[in-house]
Amino acid sequence: MSGPLAGVRVLDLGTRIAAPFCAGLLGEQGADVIKIEQPRGGDFMREIGPFVPTDDDGPGYSLFWAVEGRGRRSVTLDLRTPQGQDLFRRLAATADVVVENFRPGTLEGWNIAPADLDPRLVVVRISMFGQDGPYSHRPGLDRVGIGYGGLLNLTGYPDRPPVRVGVTISDYLTGIFAAQAATASLYARDARGGDGAVIDASLYGAVLRILEWTLPAYERLGVVRSREGNRLANSAPLDNYPTADGKFVCIVAGSDANFARLCEAMERPDLLADPRFTRLADRAANGDVINGIVAEWTSGLPATVVEERCVAADVPVATAYTAADVFADPHFAARGDIVTVDDPVAGPLRQQAPFPRRVGEPVVAPAGAPRLGEHTDAVLAELGLSGTEIARLREERIV
Repeated sequence: MSGPLAGVRVLDLGTRIAAPFCAGLLGEQGADVIKIEQPRGGDFMREIGPFVPTDDDGPGYSLFWAVEGRGRRSVTLDLRTPQGQDLFRRLAATADVVVENFRPGTLEGWNIAPADLDPRLVVVRISMFGQDGPYSHRPGLDRVGIGYGGLLNLTGYPDRPPVRVGVTISDYLTGIFAAQAATASLYARDARGGDGAVIDASLYGAVLRILEWTLPAYERLGVVRSREGNRLANSAPLDNYPTADGKFVCIVAGSDANFARLCEAMERPDLLADPRFTRLADRAANGDVINGIVAEWTSGLPATVVEERCVAADVPVATAYTAADVFADPHFAARGDIVTVDDPVAGPLRQQAPFPRRVGEPVVAPAGAPRLGEHTDAVLAELGLSGTEIARLREERIV
C-alpha cells in the first residue's frame, strides 16, 4: 500500500470503535494493519446493525463493520492461551505499532504488555479512564466518555435533558488523537533513534480536550457552562432555521459583516437601522427577536432557495444534510468524498472516503472489511510457520 506510512505495520487488538478507528486511520495513510480477533466471534462490531441480508443464518452482514473494519487483514488468535501469546509476541516483533482498548491490566495478565514486547514499538493504549487513577478499572463506552468529559451537559436545550451527539463521538475523537500521537511517536523514534512510546489515551480525556473555554471560565469567572441549544448567548443571528420543505438550514451571521450580508439576502435593509441589531452585543441581547425574524423568512422558502440567496450574499449557510443529500451533492462527487469499497460479503459498497487527503494524489478506496480470520494463514506463513503447524494451531483452536 502506498502513502506516508507505507512500510509501517500496525497490530490492531481493539474491539468496537476507538482503537480500531485509530488503526484504520493509520491504514488509510499507508500502514499495513493486521487485526487480531478471537477465533470464535471476532470483533463485536461484526454483530452490530444495520444488516444486509446474506445466505447464512443469522441477522445478516453488519454495515457498521463494513465501514469500521475496512483496510486491514484479519488474523484469529486466542490471546488467552500461552501459545496465542507467544505467536502474538512473534508477530509484534515484526510490527511498529500496537493499538488496544482493553481494560487496564488485561495485556499484563496475558503477558503481552509493553514491558513484554520490543521497546521500539509504539503501543497505543485506549481505555475509558486511562491506565491509572482511581477510575481506571471502571468499564465504560461512548456515553460515559461524553458524560465525564463534560460534553453531554452542553448538548441539547436548557429546559430539557442532555442529548448525545448523533455518533459515538468520544470513540472517534480518541481514535483521532491516538493516531496523531502514534504518528508523532513514530517520527520521534525514527528521526532521533531509540525506543518507541506507550500512549495513554482515554475516552473522557479526548472529550475534555475539546471543551473550548469551559474550564478557565469556571476557574476564573465562576461560570458553569451549560446547554444553549442551537443558539449561542453571545452571538445572533445563529440557529438551525426551518424551511418550507421541512428541512433545516444553519445560518451563521453573528458578525456585523455577516449580518449585513444576511440582511441583503433577506431583502431587509431596514434591520441594519434598527438599534436592537446595530452591533453584535445588541443582537445577542435581542437574540430571540432577530432569530425569530430570520426563522420567519426561511419558513417561507425551500431550503435550496435559502441557500442560494445566502450564498449569493456570501453568508455562511448549510442545509442539515441527510445521507441522500450527501450522495446527491455534486461537490462531494467532485472531491471524491465517496468511494466504492469492494466488500467481500456485501459487494461494491459506497462509503465515505479516507480523510484527509494529500494534494496531488488520487483518492484510493480502502480494501473491504475482511471476513473473520481471512488472512490468518497468510500472516502466520509470513512468520515462517508451515501449513502443518498452522493446521495444528487450528485444531487446537489457538487460531
